[in-house]
Amino acid sequence: MRFIFIAVLVGLQSLLAVAAQPLDYYFSDTLKFDPNITKPSEVLGYEVGEWHVRHDQLVQYLHVLAKQSDRIQIETIGYSHEKRPLLLLTISNKKQLENINAIRNEHIDRLDSKEQRKSGPAIVWMGYSVHGNESSGSNAAMLVAYYLAAAQGEKIDNLLANTVILLDPSLNPDGLARFAQWANSNRGVVLSPDPMHREHVETWPSGRTNHYYFDLNRDWLLLQHPESRARVAQFHKWKPNVLTDFHEMGPNSTYFFQPGIPSRTHPLTPNKNVELTNELAKFHAQALDDQKQLYFTQESFDDFYYGKGSTYPDINGAVGILFEQASSRGHVQNTINGVLDFSQTIKNQLTTSLSTFDGVLRNKQALLNYQRQFYQTAKKLAKDEGFKGYIVSADGDYQKFSAFLEVLKQHHIEAYPLQDNYKEYTVGDVFIPLEQPQYRLLKALFSEQTTFKDNTFYDVSGWTLAHAFNLPFEKLTSTRNLKLANQIWSPSQNKLRENLESAYAYGFTWHQFNAPKMLNFLLSQGIKARVALSEFTATTTTGTLQFDSGSIVIPAGAQSKSQWLQVLNDAKNYFDIDVAAIQSGLTTQGIDLGSRFMRPLKAPKILLVGGEGVSQYEVGEVWYHLDRHLAIAPTLVKQSRLSSVTLENYTHIIMVDGRYDHFNDSLTAKIKSWVKHGGVIWGHKRGAKWLLDKQLLKASSVSRQEMAEQFDTSNLTYQDRDKLSAKQRIAGAIFATQVDLSHPLSFGLQRSLLPVFKNSTWLLKPTQKPFITVATYTKNPLMAGYSAPENVAKIAENASLVAHRYGQGSVIAMTDNPVFRGYWYGTSKVLNNALFFGALLTEQGR
Repeated sequence: MRFIFIAVLVGLQSLLAVAAQPLDYYFSDTLKFDPNITKPSEVLGYEVGEWHVRHDQLVQYLHVLAKQSDRIQIETIGYSHEKRPLLLLTISNKKQLENINAIRNEHIDRLDSKEQRKSGPAIVWMGYSVHGNESSGSNAAMLVAYYLAAAQGEKIDNLLANTVILLDPSLNPDGLARFAQWANSNRGVVLSPDPMHREHVETWPSGRTNHYYFDLNRDWLLLQHPESRARVAQFHKWKPNVLTDFHEMGPNSTYFFQPGIPSRTHPLTPNKNVELTNELAKFHAQALDDQKQLYFTQESFDDFYYGKGSTYPDINGAVGILFEQASSRGHVQNTINGVLDFSQTIKNQLTTSLSTFDGVLRNKQALLNYQRQFYQTAKKLAKDEGFKGYIVSADGDYQKFSAFLEVLKQHHIEAYPLQDNYKEYTVGDVFIPLEQPQYRLLKALFSEQTTFKDNTFYDVSGWTLAHAFNLPFEKLTSTRNLKLANQIWSPSQNKLRENLESAYAYGFTWHQFNAPKMLNFLLSQGIKARVALSEFTATTTTGTLQFDSGSIVIPAGAQSKSQWLQVLNDAKNYFDIDVAAIQSGLTTQGIDLGSRFMRPLKAPKILLVGGEGVSQYEVGEVWYHLDRHLAIAPTLVKQSRLSSVTLENYTHIIMVDGRYDHFNDSLTAKIKSWVKHGGVIWGHKRGAKWLLDKQLLKASSVSRQEMAEQFDTSNLTYQDRDKLSAKQRIAGAIFATQVDLSHPLSFGLQRSLLPVFKNSTWLLKPTQKPFITVATYTKNPLMAGYSAPENVAKIAENASLVAHRYGQGSVIAMTDNPVFRGYWYGTSKVLNNALFFGALLTEQGR
């Protein structure tokens, strides 16, 4: 009996030890460390891999290292949404750190030098865990930092003498914290490797995303979040030669490192970049071979979308390398390759971190020469183009325009304001010359390419920045007669406006991006406002002004709140909105201020449906837009709880893309009754499909199946399945729609052409009844990105936006996401209008 107990105890101890490995598990026995440098376990209280490191623990340990080691400088480069510090460690030998600013300046200056660079360190950026639930990267970052701080011998001395290493230990602190809490709180003393165990199946939303449920690995170009803005600022401050990006993938995979699929590299990426990627890959292969670890390359992943961490460097003179480790999604998990424990995932990430250093040292001169040549050839390549640059119109919305230009500025792209009118462009619009160091990135941001060598895309195929902001632009083949400012564009301060004095009413137009945010603020402060459903011209204290449909009017006689005029004066300055003092209710043209077409407005109270089955990305994108751009706090409710919610407390329900499995017949009836009694319901993509399926939306659709069946599948072989799938789907492209500018849902838009981002094949058909179809795809709708000709033809002239009355309420459906990734400022106007004007629709569905 005693022997049986001992055997069981030994087996139990082995289970407990699977994820707890000492330091010599990760490093070679021959490697010597400085005993005065604190080991991770001495701060954490456990061995690396035994628990998932919390972000605060990670920060604590790295500060300890920086305090002890003269090889490390540490700084906080920003803060996440949840105010967690974004750390960046600068690591080199003591001599170089003492002169680090001079070294950085020399590195940057040499990019403009005509002489080849033959000295100075290579700059290596090591970035970990942009997806918070891919946490082996951030856990490995502790070991990488310890190695660089404490390792002894000729090899580490050579590395530190020839490189400056920038270590970014956690690209997504909020997501990492969320996942560590999940994994640790579901961990038992005896570890469960069962993939069905709660530890391995996260709840909604997952730790992959940041605070607002955004995928930060898609934000390097778009720069909508503080994590990305801080990181890109440091990237351009340093211009690294190599940037690594450590991820995880499904548990049943092995290990991936780039190169990815060769045919899926963006054509603007130089061939030399691919050659250097292949050279570095040899070092990763050798290191993993030595440890008998399985891996693969040139498969599954691409290098096309420049908004990802491993591809953004490729369009900025660096070499970006993606690493993907099979994930234990907890502490230990059964896989087709055997038991995968967390420690092994960390060790693989450490192994390829160290092999990166080896590869950089061996290829240092080639990397330095490549980066210099990348920037040296930019202006020459620009001169060989058939045009001089892009001219972009503010289109009457300088707030949106400034947000667009601010993105360019953060990418070090130079734009010059017009000093005089040019054709249909006016003073304040900008010209962006091709001949500048960021020539390649500029072309990528304005690309309208629609045909590609390989039509299979991992992510998006089109991301034209000006289309996302709905800004008219064109290429200029000549700059003759173009008068530009001498200085590049820079953001201006809000202008101070004189206080409004007593008047009959006050009005402001709806075309400025901040107008909805100001309106919501005024309504929330008890100020009564109306919207003009038709245009009018009125006499103001500054002269006769025209107010377009959608303009907001604040009648003085309707106000009951004390000090309301002071609130309005403060608001117009804070939100940077021009407000006119209107002298009389009798207008000189159009509707009068007491007209029935001047409709009272209410502050929206929004119920945003989320939970399992619903896209966390799209819920987050809507939440972010409401919170940051409208100052509206939506009530976010999981669909499983919706039956217990009193819907009468809300004016609007928003349903994004997702499966609404918890909407039973009783809940559906409850929602229908709520709409009939005055509620406004918005759905896009599968949210819109639910409205259609439940007959709230009186329209018809083109199903995904119908879209797929238009492709000829005869004579296809098994190996053609991926090519067929690539044709049948829309992997993120930009399409043109034609909008009815007289409709309340289009108020504030300056032109009838509205670009939309489309990554779904579900379509609405135009309704036969007039005044219900608000926007349709144009006859030739594809503007940028790839979509098979069959799909383009099917999409053409179908509906994009449909809206109608349902009882006393309104139903609004859109086939696409109006706030995709937070940077589609153009279509976000439609969602804004649904929130403030959706209750004003008059046409009933059929």
